[in-house]
Amino acid sequence: MASEIKASVSQAVKDAMRAKDKERLGVLRVVMAEFKKIEVDERIELDDARVLAVLDKQIKQRKDSAQQYQDAERPELAAVELFEIDVISSFLPSPLSDDDIQSIIKQAIAETGAESMRDMGKVMALVKPQIQGRADVGNVSAQVKSLLG
Repeated sequence: MASEIKASVSQAVKDAMRAKDKERLGVLRVVMAEFKKIEVDERIELDDARVLAVLDKQIKQRKDSAQQYQDAERPELAAVELFEIDVISSFLPSPLSDDDIQSIIKQAIAETGAESMRDMGKVMALVKPQIQGRADVGNVSAQVKSLLG
């Protein structure tokens, strides 16, 4: 099944080319190149879940870079990373509320019968596909730890 998100990124590339928006076009081309790399390496066509995982990874990398630039007192470079995060984020589904995240976590704990930290992997295996691209996996993981710990 072809990815609708990937198709919208591809359309955004064309729109950016027509608008001569070089900065946006550059970010979108990097994202499309990452999609293509995975498709060629693994000989698959990306579905929406995998596309969301790629976009999440791209955003996380840029957040890390922006933080490093800010720590090094290079605000102009941090601003570029933050711009790229905004562009990539525009393709993600709307974020989940804290209540929605708690509900998903509690449901996964109930379904797996998790009782301790040893069961965290089972819980995260159920939770991760539901939150991909809609919440920070690191924050959700911390919430799962607090409920199981």
